[in-house]
Amino acid sequence: MIKDLLANNMRWADHIKQIDPAYFPNLSKQQSPKYLWIGCSDSRVPANEIVGMQPGQIFVHRNVANLVIHTDFNFLSVLQYAVDVLKVEHIIVCGHYGCGGVEAALNNLQLGIIDNWLQNIKDIQQRHASRFENLSHQEKSDLLCELNVIEQANNVSETTIVQQAWGRGQKLFVHGWIYSIADGLIRDLQVSRGENSR
Repeated sequence: MIKDLLANNMRWADHIKQIDPAYFPNLSKQQSPKYLWIGCSDSRVPANEIVGMQPGQIFVHRNVANLVIHTDFNFLSVLQYAVDVLKVEHIIVCGHYGCGGVEAALNNLQLGIIDNWLQNIKDIQQRHASRFENLSHQEKSDLLCELNVIEQANNVSETTIVQQAWGRGQKLFVHGWIYSIADGLIRDLQVSRGENSR
């Protein structure tokens, strides 16, 4: 089964070379994406594919439930590289409906070490507790997925990395989107921020 992945890679690379012989030589020269994508690790949400972009066009960071934690050095390293070195112009936090991390937090499941990670989502639900009253489970799940994206987009905007970029006049926008696996469409949650929203 693991060998199938290597065989698939060979077929894919051969196919790409047949379509565009210069594809890999051009791709290997330098990456210059305009976008940083902060998404969920869910295997059903491939960042490049759902926005119709090729490798090299979008810089990607993924974790369970697309969280932006100010003490997560993995995330902060990606963010700083994207903003300060690659000079991306757009940072997109994209969550998705039916997120397993959000569901685990909503249902207060005890799964192990990930419980500490998901506490961030539980905190969001507690801050907005009144909004969850009288909703069905599906409505609660969808709302928490959306609120999580909004919270994480705000967290990105509040990092010193983004604040400093805005302070020096760098063209940089932060967006919050949510993806529906059911229909393949992305919704803009209308929380975009730029330099003037510091």
